[in-house]
Amino acid sequence: MVPKIDVLDRNGNSVGAVDLSADIFGRAPNVIVMHMAVVNYLANQRQGTQSTLTRAEVRGGGKKPWRQKGTGRARQGSIRAPQWYHGGVALGPKPRSYRYSLTKKTRRLALKSAFSSKFLSKELIVLDELQFERYKTQEMASILKALKVRKALIVLPAVDNFVVRSARNIEGVKTACVNTLNVYDILNFDTLVIVKTAVAKIEEVYA
Repeated sequence: MVPKIDVLDRNGNSVGAVDLSADIFGRAPNVIVMHMAVVNYLANQRQGTQSTLTRAEVRGGGKKPWRQKGTGRARQGSIRAPQWYHGGVALGPKPRSYRYSLTKKTRRLALKSAFSSKFLSKELIVLDELQFERYKTQEMASILKALKVRKALIVLPAVDNFVVRSARNIEGVKTACVNTLNVYDILNFDTLVIVKTAVAKIEEVYA
């Protein structure tokens, strides 16, 4: 069965319908693969700049604090050893990269599952068009209000600076192009608003 969805205008009124690809919007969502994609995205966002000083890097401690024998105390070679206050850290974190990649097949399946999840949960809106002649944050806000959405990801077929800048100051709203979509953003936002021309591009890219 081919999934079908209404196309809405800026006022939230239906102006027609569009058939969606069953392979992208009509499959059973694979929760495990979507989870893998989200974990991968978050891991790749980590900067990995955390760093602690080892005993070799802490300043001082070059002199043996007391002689080896005869004091009744435990032998010590440096006051910058890990067991000392202000000493170096043993086995502490050092700068590293947390990046890793998923296979192309896994990434594609995760995106299709995310699209299908939004369609099945009725959190997908197809907008007939979205273009501005200048920056209009207020107009963008009124469109989202008419569509009855608050936290939304707006998917555009290509970069449109007027639309992007009109939406970026609205809390809970983000814009993305078809080729920059990721599973985390699709699932993180309550509503996925796709411009009609972007639907065909999604089906072309991810088919």
